Amino acid sequence: MKVIKQFVWKILNVLGIGGTVHLHLQSGLKDDGWFVSFKKKQAVDKNNQPLPWYTYSFIKFLEPRLNKNLNVFEYGCGNSTRWYAQLTQKVTSVEHNKTWFDKIKGQLPDNASVLFKTLKDGESYERAVAQNNMLYHLIVVDGRKRNKSVKQSIEWLTNDGVLILDNSERDAYQESFDLLKAKGFKHISFWGMLPIVAHNSCSTIFYRPGNCLDI
Repeated sequence: MKVIKQFVWKILNVLGIGGTVHLHLQSGLKDDGWFVSFKKKQAVDKNNQPLPWYTYSFIKFLEPRLNKNLNVFEYGCGNSTRWYAQLTQKVTSVEHNKTWFDKIKGQLPDNASVLFKTLKDGESYERAVAQNNMLYHLIVVDGRKRNKSVKQSIEWLTNDGVLILDNSERDAYQESFDLLKAKGFKHISFWGMLPIVAHNSCSTIFYRPGNCLDI
């Protein structure tokens, strides 16, 4: 049997597909549910449960630090909204795409809500964080107008609040890095693969001393 297995793997490697087969059989990608997410074109884990569309390294860092005392605001809704709702007290999101808004709104549990704000209505989208007149422990900038959204978000964080900027590898967001540094925030960036797609990306968390995630 061992000789047969060795022969089969030799053939697969000659054909150039040995690595691909091995990744399907036993790998971190399989454990994280990447193949399921790729097939479904959704950010989900291996059990088809919702995940945020962040790097896997960041998801693993963030998840054990969340708790039911935290209130979250998101720019951009989706499976991340459902994921945060399972792990925190309350989630509020804002969305600019009406079709996507209508789809996600019907999937949310009682402790999650989503606001619709068109991008054509002045600054209503980036100012949505102020609509409920409350402070948030965690603000996620993962939608449109990200630099402007970061600027609006700072004053709506609790004293121990943190901010997440997704896809932070983009040069266009250096403005946000500079602003948050000037406001006393440090940051940690998490590179790696993420659900659905095969390329590397980066998720960055910005924090101050004594933050709610104990970083």
